[in-house]
Amino acid sequence: MSEAIVTLRNVTKRYTRGKQTIDVLDHLNMDIAKGEFVALMGPSGSGKTTLLNLIGGLDLPTSGEITVAGQRLDQLGSGGLARWRAGHVGFVFQFYNLMPMLSAQRNVELPLLLTNLSSARRKSNALAALTLVGIADRAKHKPNELSGGQAQRVAIARALVADPTLLVCDEPTGDLDRKSADEVLGLLQTLNRTHGKTVVMVTHDPKAAEFAGRILHVDKGALSS
Repeated sequence: MSEAIVTLRNVTKRYTRGKQTIDVLDHLNMDIAKGEFVALMGPSGSGKTTLLNLIGGLDLPTSGEITVAGQRLDQLGSGGLARWRAGHVGFVFQFYNLMPMLSAQRNVELPLLLTNLSSARRKSNALAALTLVGIADRAKHKPNELSGGQAQRVAIARALVADPTLLVCDEPTGDLDRKSADEVLGLLQTLNRTHGKTVVMVTHDPKAAEFAGRILHVDKGALSS
């Protein structure tokens, strides 16, 4: 196995609601190698989305160490975490989160607005990402002119456009029919196998998990293969 790109050591995450303390993750250890495609499965409330958010730098652990791409995330403040996410993580969500008034191309360009790239270069990179996911012919279409599968491809292109270290996908096919879901999952598999992208995906769908190279089950804050 190649070097680990994600390492969690004794990671605990708990939330306090009023007088109640809820332990979501309990002294969890995990390694994900560079270039892996890992699916996280588990029942509702098992902690899988919390785990994904920690890996993607959207949240911090209550205790323990999280290292992603050589950076200790648990030692960063909110500003440092935001800068790290912008440079290292591409997010793909269940409901696409596309801006309805923008074309597909302009949606894909959004992460590049944080960079020093020229307008022409941003457009070029966005079109390259749309080409990579097989939807360049829809570059000028707005989200309401796209099917669910096409909209998710645009969302994946947006996640890819800044060449992130890893793709973090939260139920990326949860809103799609089986055919569209399999096409999107096949695309993620190709990005992983052909382009070497590390992919971490939360899913409740066993058929979706089969596209991954490794399946981890999260239950009551613990992991099992």
